[in-house]
Amino acid sequence: MTSITCFKAYDIRGELIEQLTESVAYRIGRAFAEELQTRTVVVGADVRKTSIPLKLALSAGLLDGGAKVLDIGMAGTEEIYFATKHLGVDGGIEVTASHNPINYNGMKLVKSGSVPISGDSGLFAIRDRAQTYDEMNVQARMIAYSGAELVSDKDFLEGSHSIKEIKLLETRRYERVSCVNDYVLHLSEYIDYRKLKPIKLVVNAGNGAAGPALDAIELFFQHQNVPVEFVKVHHQADGNFPNGIPNPLLPENRADTADAVLAHKADMGIAWDGDFDRCFLFDEQGEFVEGYYIVGLLAQAFLAKEKGASIIYDPRVYWNTEEIVKTNGGKPIKSKTGHAFIKERMRKEDAVYGGEMSAHHYFRDFAYCDSGMIPWMLVAELISASGKPLSMLVKERIAAFPSSGEINSTVENAGLTIKKVVEHYQDQAEHIDKTDGIGMEFGSWRFNLRKSNTEPVIRLNVESKGDIPLMKEKTAELMALITA
Repeated sequence: MTSITCFKAYDIRGELIEQLTESVAYRIGRAFAEELQTRTVVVGADVRKTSIPLKLALSAGLLDGGAKVLDIGMAGTEEIYFATKHLGVDGGIEVTASHNPINYNGMKLVKSGSVPISGDSGLFAIRDRAQTYDEMNVQARMIAYSGAELVSDKDFLEGSHSIKEIKLLETRRYERVSCVNDYVLHLSEYIDYRKLKPIKLVVNAGNGAAGPALDAIELFFQHQNVPVEFVKVHHQADGNFPNGIPNPLLPENRADTADAVLAHKADMGIAWDGDFDRCFLFDEQGEFVEGYYIVGLLAQAFLAKEKGASIIYDPRVYWNTEEIVKTNGGKPIKSKTGHAFIKERMRKEDAVYGGEMSAHHYFRDFAYCDSGMIPWMLVAELISASGKPLSMLVKERIAAFPSSGEINSTVENAGLTIKKVVEHYQDQAEHIDKTDGIGMEFGSWRFNLRKSNTEPVIRLNVESKGDIPLMKEKTAELMALITA
């Protein structure tokens, strides 16, 4: 049996050649089609050089598993979510490693209706089936689709294709399609774009994955005479990652967006990760806005349109979100961190919106999935309607509930470290929450501490009620205890 090690709890991610190859991609496609008994599957890929070879091998496996394949080309993960539901197909797969380094790739998989597939809902069954295929047969099928010998590892890493698209097209069950116009039209429905006032936006597509979607949105706005001006940064697709790893959460990756906001006197800056299912916002002063405060803004925006709606949020930091939801007549609901948990809870509660401090934002009308395009549109609408700059929209909330941001620490034993922290504080705590990790409240401040599922790392978040010195003091106190 062939061992496949790139399957994680909620997606597929692995180091190229060592864990993820064209052969593995073929196996995954075939197992996906057979395990889910799919008739039609939509596929797409990010900008990485290996994404097209992997997507074509995946498609060959899907075909051999009995599925028809609809290929939407270079796309973000949210375009797969949209296409899967919009086209009414049985599943969707995006080839992406999102914000991981260039020597990685992966896949995100959904069922009909864009319901996520995790280890608890079929992902590991797909892995187990993929491991059973005879390697000689796999190689033979791949050669049949290549029309020649398979490319070398070196050529694969450079983006060469073993499997040729022409061979897939000849099956008449592989088809290139586009949903981009319907996708953009759907996005436009989240705001009243006809009332937008003139606004200038710096848009940093990282290494270009978000570029085509942004161009389509820009064209739509132009046709509708919407006064939105885009200042494009790192817009062209380049799988060599000349602008670094596509992860705006890293402070060293923020300067280009911040500098462009100041240079062009823009109203807001927006940067995306590698598959643009997350967006990161900068105010008109070029300051990075923590995702936590954007969750509160978007909750308020939705509750203004739908009174009494349910809002889902993660338990790392939540006092700001909780107060906004309650003040605006909504129903605040805390969920365990992670897209599979958030999406499941949103479906259960029929929540209109869900947000995580990590810049994942989920929308009921987007198949309960996350989008990196809808959030900035909603914030642009808020800026336009309020007449206030983004810095003013979040300033009061940051002052009311200052937070540390997530602090990651590598430790020898995460479980023992958390136990030590709990024992130190438990007698003082007014409330202990175990939704995700351990959360403790002490009247005017609180913290959440949780461990990584994949590495010896613990993640700390601290917030207070209007007391920045206290938040900093308690953060330092906790860090001293963690690192002792």
